[in-house]
Amino acid sequence: MDASVDRIARPWGSRTPYGRDEPWPQRVDTYLDEGVDRAMVQRWVQTASILHSDGDAMDIAVMDERIVGVRGRAQDRVNRGRLGPKDLFGWQANASPDRLTRPLVRQDGRLVECDWATAMEHLVARSRELLEQRGPGSIGFYTSGQLFLEEYYTLAVLARAGIGTNHLDGNTRLCTSTAAEALKESFGCDGQPGSYDDIDHAEVIALFGHNLAETQPVQWMRVLDRLDGADPPRLVCVDPRPTQVARKAAVHLAPRLGTNLALLNALLHEIIRTDRVDHDYIAAHTVGFEELAARVKECTPEWAAGVCDVPAARIGEAAELLGTADRLLSTVLQGVYQSHQATAAAVQINNLHLIRGMLGRPGAGVLQMNGQPTAQNTRECGADGDLPGFRNWQNDGHVADLAKVWNVEPTTIPHYAPPTHAMQMFRYAEQGSLRMLWISGTNPAVSLPELSRIRSILSQERLFVVVQDLFLTETAQLADVVLPAATWGEKTGSFTNADRTVHLSEKAVEPPGEARPDLDIFLDYAARMDFRDKDGGPLVPWRDAESAFEAWKRCSAGRPCDYTGITYDKLRGRSGIQWPCNEQAPDGTQRLYTDGISWAHPDTCETYGKDLVTGATDDVVEYRSLNPDGKAMIKAAAYLPPHEAPDEEHPFQLTTGRTIYHFHTRTKTARAPQLNAAAPDVWVEASVTDAAALGLDEGDLVEVTTPRGAIRGRLRVTDIRPGLLFVPFRYGYWDTKAGHAPDGDTPGRAANETTVTDWDPVSKQPLFKTAAAALRLVERADGHSAPAPTTTASAPSRADAAPATTGGTSALATHTSDADPEEDAR
Repeated sequence: MDASVDRIARPWGSRTPYGRDEPWPQRVDTYLDEGVDRAMVQRWVQTASILHSDGDAMDIAVMDERIVGVRGRAQDRVNRGRLGPKDLFGWQANASPDRLTRPLVRQDGRLVECDWATAMEHLVARSRELLEQRGPGSIGFYTSGQLFLEEYYTLAVLARAGIGTNHLDGNTRLCTSTAAEALKESFGCDGQPGSYDDIDHAEVIALFGHNLAETQPVQWMRVLDRLDGADPPRLVCVDPRPTQVARKAAVHLAPRLGTNLALLNALLHEIIRTDRVDHDYIAAHTVGFEELAARVKECTPEWAAGVCDVPAARIGEAAELLGTADRLLSTVLQGVYQSHQATAAAVQINNLHLIRGMLGRPGAGVLQMNGQPTAQNTRECGADGDLPGFRNWQNDGHVADLAKVWNVEPTTIPHYAPPTHAMQMFRYAEQGSLRMLWISGTNPAVSLPELSRIRSILSQERLFVVVQDLFLTETAQLADVVLPAATWGEKTGSFTNADRTVHLSEKAVEPPGEARPDLDIFLDYAARMDFRDKDGGPLVPWRDAESAFEAWKRCSAGRPCDYTGITYDKLRGRSGIQWPCNEQAPDGTQRLYTDGISWAHPDTCETYGKDLVTGATDDVVEYRSLNPDGKAMIKAAAYLPPHEAPDEEHPFQLTTGRTIYHFHTRTKTARAPQLNAAAPDVWVEASVTDAAALGLDEGDLVEVTTPRGAIRGRLRVTDIRPGLLFVPFRYGYWDTKAGHAPDGDTPGRAANETTVTDWDPVSKQPLFKTAAAALRLVERADGHSAPAPTTTASAPSRADAAPATTGGTSALATHTSDADPEEDAR
């Protein structure tokens, strides 16, 4: 039966309840442009979502060589046909009239159009000049979490073996580097142990700093369907905001910002005190339990209550659920990753599963989630702070193996130090040692912390900035060369979601004007630079996406992320495939660590680990002495107070975050009418208590100030914990009169005007959730309301405080409970 649902007002759609251990029912979501019906669609082209990390599989509807809509792929394991709001409406950005269609170069202070030859010659000439005069360390690459696997791998080869630079990182440093580091610290290697399918089997689902409802909405639909079915799971939610997850939770813990590690140590204390641990699993598969037990011995719920401002009894209730569940699934995201002691906290969640033996079985797993659609590929391909194939930069054998794959000398690949993280790259640019920065598919002039500093760095005359993107973003406006890129639906490639599922995205339409796929741009650059292997052949011999994928398979062979059993043909017309996929697992691997720990041996591990407090790197001798047999590592850490605390001048804590209707810095989603209307401008959330104390009301224009800067937005009064302010980070300036920066002395609307230049010592992930702030009234509401959604964590405390969020008739999507198998096969 079909039903049209307003997917702005009801972002998670209708329910298809199911019971524990049952398969998730299909529900095909479809949205077609106004005036287009299914009979008019000329072809459906296979793809998956590029606007979050869920990996929702879908088909693109094409008519008259233009995209006219999308539908979910019913047979896919990730979404079973469902699509979230960004999936349903975000594709409209492809046809925006302000797409970049020709290259731009800076002349006399202005960006002017030119042809591709001119732009590439300009780029190549500067590259060669810097290599000759200053060496490979003068060139850096800052990429995205939104390109395709084939593009990241090509970039990694040309940067590391062509240029020979150590300076290659992605904006995934901002969202997923702690996930990678926590997995490496615990298991010796990256890669999610669990699977989305564990939602079908779990008795308890614990969400730590993870607003699943807004960041991975389709998996929240899965949870909602289980909650409405037989034997529903109980939820534990750790989040300072009243998210939809918190509203459904059996236990909701809302800790003070920066105290995650104290809370987790208290939960571990209770589980160990009550002896709800799997001693046999610990003995067989782990090292370090005694240190953990000693570390948390004094971390009682009463102690944590004083640190976290959470009732001790509630901590006990959470520990009871976590300690008694027969199948426990934990998920983690930015509330942990972007906060104080990020890696140390994320590792304690791994510890929870290790001491309970909750790994490798249906419903028993951990998902250290990603924030972007292809974040996993940056990590696999070596474009985010590691060597390709999860190789260890400290292991000479791993470097030699990679050099053999690339047919270069091992000394060609820089491994004298860890690959440079993004925050350090910008520091090198600020100091002047890095003189060229190639930015692809990201917008650091809005997404990095302390934006006045970032704008100053990007504006330096000595820094040659290349920006490769779809639109003239705030960052592109500061560039010396701008390269127009093709995007999803306009090129072919593969990408991997947060639970290791690989999907193929096929080209549906031509890109606008002269825009080119990122892969073609990288290949053109490699050819013009004439990068060669040690035998004089082309360093990058592939010429299209499929041959690049085959090259990547050779690089992944025998590594944890083994793709050798996957082909483009195998990905066509079926569900996604979870790596590793090889001769031993020809259909992929649903869960890791089903029979012990696989990749933690000193000879094979991706890292020798770091100190969780200081970030100091361990060496192979220390690692081998502590873990000679390659078991999982239970690593403990002591809680330390955050670096910046509220004071008399800045009495609030400020956190930034996401909303379901937008992605990254809104370069795509703000160009989709339904999504933009749902959340058109920045807002500020404060608690009922704090608003009353300051004499503030819903819709008042307020100013948030930190030691770095200030922003203004309309106030939304919510049930957020007292003492905390929330601002969505997504809003910049490209769609304002200011253009790319705040207008004069007027405070801006980009949350990162206020955030601090600080990062986790282990993962190097910036800390966007640790600022001290002040709040003041600028002007009364005078009939204005906050431009914040009412359907999400931003819901007002009073139902009459703001109009309901609605998409109107233009946001109606079709839900089909029983998919047409013949149609899905096309």
